[in-house]
Amino acid sequence: MKVQEHDCVVLTANLPEEGLLAGDVGTVVHIHKGGVAYEVEFITLTGRTVAVATVEASQLRPVGRQDINHVRELVPA
Repeated sequence: MKVQEHDCVVLTANLPEEGLLAGDVGTVVHIHKGGVAYEVEFITLTGRTVAVATVEASQLRPVGRQDINHVRELVPA
């Protein structure tokens, strides 16, 4: 999997401690140890940062050509 800084990625696992669900989309802001993990920023559609989380490579994937946006309302923790 080739993911670079500023790429959009999709979570493939829930991150309950961050209030994030599989399918949420974020932007890579830092790559740890050549791709072992990534620092990913998740924002609302209005631009408010929800979380900046360290995500293991196995917990995300690049955005695909067949992916479509879907909206869910953020539930405060």
